[in-house]
Amino acid sequence: MKVIAYIQDTYNELVHNVTWPTWEELQNNTVLVVVASIILSLTIFVMDKVFGNDPNFWWNGVLGYIYNFF
Repeated sequence: MKVIAYIQDTYNELVHNVTWPTWEELQNNTVLVVVASIILSLTIFVMDKVFGNDPNFWWNGVLGYIYNFF
């Protein structure tokens, strides 16, 4: 009986007490997350190319020159 009471309480909590976002808020937040993810991934990509050591790329990066110097 505890399992049934738990399920009923969970259902009542989700239906009556949780504030769900509107469709417009959900769309706006999704766009914000996608744009932030793209900006963060591009930032990491640029940092990896600038500071990384990639022998297949024309620029070895700062670390590549340090590794070749020593």
